[in-house]
Parts: sequence; C-alpha cells; structure tokens
Amino acid sequence: MSDHIRLDIDTQGVATVTLTRAEKHNAFDDTVIADLTAVFTQLDRNDDVRVVVLAAEGKSFSAGADLGWMQRMASYTEAENHADAMALATMLHCLYSLSKPTIAAVQGAAFGGAVGLVSCCDMAVASDRASFCLSEVKLGLIPATISPYVIHAIGTRIARRYFLTAERFDAHQAKHMNLVHEVVSPNELDSTVTTLTKSLLSNSPAALTACKTLIDTVAAQPISAQLREDTSRRIAAIRVSEQGQEGLTAFLQKRAPNWVEQ
Repeated sequence: MSDHIRLDIDTQGVATVTLTRAEKHNAFDDTVIADLTAVFTQLDRNDDVRVVVLAAEGKSFSAGADLGWMQRMASYTEAENHADAMALATMLHCLYSLSKPTIAAVQGAAFGGAVGLVSCCDMAVASDRASFCLSEVKLGLIPATISPYVIHAIGTRIARRYFLTAERFDAHQAKHMNLVHEVVSPNELDSTVTTLTKSLLSNSPAALTACKTLIDTVAAQPISAQLREDTSRRIAAIRVSEQGQEGLTAFLQKRAPNWVEQ
C-alpha cells in the first residue's frame, strides 16, 4: 500500500480504506487518486470483502485537491488537464460502482473533491465536528467530475445554492441535504459505523450487490411496463439463486443463513 493510504481487512470481511496524509489534511493528488483507484478495484474483485469503509486520519477528512497538484495542473495544456480529470472521474466511479456496500466515516472537514468521495458512498456517517464546502468557484473552477454523484445525493435545487455560493456548512446541514445519513459525537463515530457494518454483514452478499444495481436501474425511471417486467425478472432470478434459496430455507427453518458468522 502507498504512504498515503492504509488498507485493513478484518476477519469478517470489512475493509477499511484510511487516508493517512494527515499533515496535508488528506488532500489528494494524481498519486493518491491512482492509489485509490487501484485499492477500490482490488476490493471489488476480492470475494472475501463484504463491506468497504472509507475513513481518514487527523483533523480533516480531506481538503480536496492538493495545492502542489493544483499548481502543476495550472501549467498543463487543456489535453493534459482532460486526462488528469479523467483519472479523478475514474476513481470516483470505481468507488460509486463498487459491488459491495460502502460507508464514509467523516471525522472532519471535507472540501471540494472530498464531498464527491462522500457522495459516492452508499451511506455516510459524520462527526458533529465535520464541515463541508464545495469550494471550487472560489478558485475560478467548477465541481465538474464530482457533480454527477453530489447532485445525485443532494438534488438539483440544493446543488444550485452550494455549488454557486461555495459556503461552508456543518454536519447537521449535510444531513438535512441528504449528503450524510447520521451525525454523531466524535467518540460515537466508530461505533455507529460498526452498527451499520453489522447490519450489512447479516444480509446476503449477492442480494446487496443486486440491490445496488436495482437502485441505479430504477431511480428516476417511469413505472412503465418495461420496468415492471425488468424488476419481476430480477426478483425471479434471485429467488432461484443459491443465496436466495439459502435465505428462504433458513427463514423457514428458523436458523441463520450461511453468510452470517456463527
């Protein structure tokens, strides 16, 4: 693993990806982006991993783009900037499309691209000391690569305000905006994440993956005959699948299914 990221996988299959660049407020550059892309790809392919937690060390969750990286990008050509932006877009999509459930544990400030990281996760828990800012316009930039995920999380109307004002907002406002799901005290952050992971680990891994795909397919679609046919086929297929059969049998036999650690 790199000097900027730590990966821990416990015996239950919970993988924790921790940003460890605390002295730089966990800001990311091209190296960190490449390393995160590699880690997310690795975890997606690892059948022993069942849940992925994204966390950070230090005062900040992430300050977004690293200052030195931005200075280098200022001298890039448009083509070089495009390639650089595509690397970030690829990393974000790797996180968003992970086949396993993902949880962001936000202990401190999350600025710029870090709001994108939080938005890419399936669920997010924030310390009440955390703060957020979509600060790009203050620098003459736009939150372009993170926008599909942030707008999906908070909605168009709220995005119009916070993309344009670049104002800072706290964790409680982030919850009101649906950017995070829970706001807790700093000493409750880890236990809240653990509670979520326990809930996820009690569920069928195959069903969790299928649910993530289902949500992406159904979201914002009209309830058409085609959608009704598609969703009916999905439930029929998973009912006869190995884990579907095991889950139903375990329920009827009043026992835990085989994916629950005894």
